[in-house]
Amino acid sequence: MAGLSGGVDSVALLHALVQAAPGLGVTVSALHVHHGLSAHADEWARSCARLCDSLGVTFTEVRVHVDRASPLGIEAAAREARYAVFRQQRAEAVALAHHADDQVETLLQQLLRGAGVRGLSAMPETRVLDAATGLLLLRPWLKLTRGEIRRYAEGAGLSWVEDESNLDPVFDRNFLRTQILPELVARFPGIRETVGRAARNFADAAELLDDLAAKDAALVVAGDALSISALAALSPAAAHNVLRWFLERQGLPPPSRDQLEEALRQALEARGDAQLRVKLGEAWLRRHRGRIYLQYIRPEPARGWNITWSGQEALVLPSGLGCLRFEPARGTGLSLSRLREQRVTVRARSGGERLRLAANRPSRTLKNLFQEAAIPEWERVHMPLVFAGEALVWVPAVGQDYRFAPAAGEAGVMPRWER
Repeated sequence: MAGLSGGVDSVALLHALVQAAPGLGVTVSALHVHHGLSAHADEWARSCARLCDSLGVTFTEVRVHVDRASPLGIEAAAREARYAVFRQQRAEAVALAHHADDQVETLLQQLLRGAGVRGLSAMPETRVLDAATGLLLLRPWLKLTRGEIRRYAEGAGLSWVEDESNLDPVFDRNFLRTQILPELVARFPGIRETVGRAARNFADAAELLDDLAAKDAALVVAGDALSISALAALSPAAAHNVLRWFLERQGLPPPSRDQLEEALRQALEARGDAQLRVKLGEAWLRRHRGRIYLQYIRPEPARGWNITWSGQEALVLPSGLGCLRFEPARGTGLSLSRLREQRVTVRARSGGERLRLAANRPSRTLKNLFQEAAIPEWERVHMPLVFAGEALVWVPAVGQDYRFAPAAGEAGVMPRWER
């Protein structure tokens, strides 16, 4: 699948892929993300559709909403929306027409932002876009220049659209493209190759830092948390590196160096009983019983929310709380026959709930069980609880009412909370 904006680069790439497809044994399709930011956006989409029709290529258009007031900036917000669409595609790979000039602009932008080696590694030729599906992101033209691509498009008799915003120097990338890069190329003709080599060197350094972080994480990371004592035993640079690594693997964009240093300072220097809360992008860094956790920023669920379970494989929970799956089981989990005797609901904690985990133990308050399981207070309010009638029968990370266990070989379901 080729990303098709309608501009000369993406039009040329789609054409080249179509010409090469028979020899490669692949099927080419095109994806156009309609950002709605230009008065000409509909015209661009129609132009892309006509091109695909002429090439015999399947065309998909996806419209997205871009927040013009996003704190990321309109360029970054549009990019986030676009890549979210890419990750949803059912394809082996998404090919983009980034080239050597784009690589120079990207590295300069990252350098001016004070990025680390990962940011300065700029754009790789290949990377995994979605680990769950194996979807790849390909940039086959990173060694070609903007001029070479335009000459290919002209030689093939292709037509394309011109995005008027590409000339507006109010955007940093456009300023670098129109004002700075021509001067650099005139003075340093080999800058594209040099910058590409530098980006690959930075990528190697970033990979080594990830390897080091993975080794440190074996001592520091415990499930979904970080050990404060183990983190404190590392050098400041190593602690900074493993925290960055941990945040990226939780799906958060890498924070700035200042944010990381402040988060580490507060986490390591705060009193043991301090209620630490440091904002890092879309999450709060919290401290609980000698560990650091991430609390994702999400809207508070409506008070008293309540969902009936009628045998579905999964229930979507409100307010971004995720999904509760009911996986078939035999002789374990919750007895299906017992559950069918009364109305089964999933709802939030309201206070005063009790759960009896074993026949030889009394029922315990959920508050005590949460404390015993070391579940942070801020997580407890979001946890989905399963009730049969008015009896609490299952709690994530705690357990289930022993009376609802199925007999050996009896059909059951195993609830599993996906956040």
